[in-house]
Parts: sequence; C-alpha cells; structure tokens
Amino acid sequence: MIRLAHVQLVIADISGYTDFIVNRSVGLLHAEQIVSELLEAIAANSRHPLTLNKFEGDAALLYAESGDDPATAAADVLAQLGAMFDAFAATRGAIAAQRTGCNCDACTNIHSLRLKAFMHCGEIAIKHLHGFVELAGEEVILLHRLLKNDVREREYVMLTAAACALWPAAAGEGRAGSAECEGIGRVPVRVLASDRLPRAAV
Repeated sequence: MIRLAHVQLVIADISGYTDFIVNRSVGLLHAEQIVSELLEAIAANSRHPLTLNKFEGDAALLYAESGDDPATAAADVLAQLGAMFDAFAATRGAIAAQRTGCNCDACTNIHSLRLKAFMHCGEIAIKHLHGFVELAGEEVILLHRLLKNDVREREYVMLTAAACALWPAAAGEGRAGSAECEGIGRVPVRVLASDRLPRAAV
C-alpha cells in the first residue's frame, strides 16, 4: 500500500561516531553498546504523532503526520526534539559514570559524542512493504542531504525554511544560512543551539 501524506521529518544524528568507532577494534563491542544506548534514549523520547521509522547506523529517522494543524504538529515535534537532546546528555553522562572502570578507547571517549538534529516538512510517499514502513520522495532525500554541510558546531539543530514557516519563533533563534544539497541545490536553513528548542510542559 502506498499513500501520500504531509509530514514533519526528523533525523537525530550522533556526531563524532566515525572517530569514535574507527580504529577501535578492542573497544568495538563497547562502542556499539554505547551508541545503541544513546539511540534508544532518543527513541524513548518520541511519542505520537512522532514515530520512529528506522535506525540508520548512528542516526534515527522519525516522522509525524501533520494532520489538519501542521503548526501544532511542528511545535510538538520540536518540543520532543528538545527532550531528545536532554535525554541524550543525561544518558551519555550515566553511561560514562557506569564505565569509569574501563580504559578502552570507546569508554574513555564517551563525552566526545554529541547530537545533531535536522527537521524538514513536506509531502512524502509512505509505503508499506513486507511489514516495513518506507518513507520516499524528494523531501526525504533532501533531509538526508542536509547531513553533509559546513556547520562547524558539533551539536546543533538545523531547520529548513519549510520547518521554520511552521514555527514563527524560529526567526528569532540561531542564524540563517543555506546548505548545499547534492542534486537539489542550495536550501535555506536556520541553525540553532539545542537549548533554544521549546520544551514540553511538565
């Protein structure tokens, strides 16, 4: 079954994963355990309508259908993103504390890991194939192309113009810029620190 839907798309990507994993054969098992725990912490802080679609190596792809009120859906997704950053930091600290007795490269470099998040909105195709949900379309491609950019910070949130349009407060946060997306061209974006994301009321 294939259907079209307007969605909020999110990728939460662990920054520093490549350096963390390369040339660490002794600590490879620990490295993968650490990254898995961090990804689980991210996924655990998503709730309806935001749904985990899949893990992609060191990243999580999530989406939320916009429904009749895209602005409210976007605000909810942004608040959940804020919770994910909080959970990532807390989990990273807890793992580091638990692994103080291990001197492998992975366990001694836990605090080098950071989180980046990318958000875009648009119409995509949602396909159900062999029990799996696949997201397809140019908007999904664009979101993934945003991961390759020239932002120097290791932890940040990148919102496309489409995402910013649904969150008016974005205009006063971070800095405006653009990202070169292969096969698509330059895309207007806004980059902000994770502490500028809204947080859900407790």
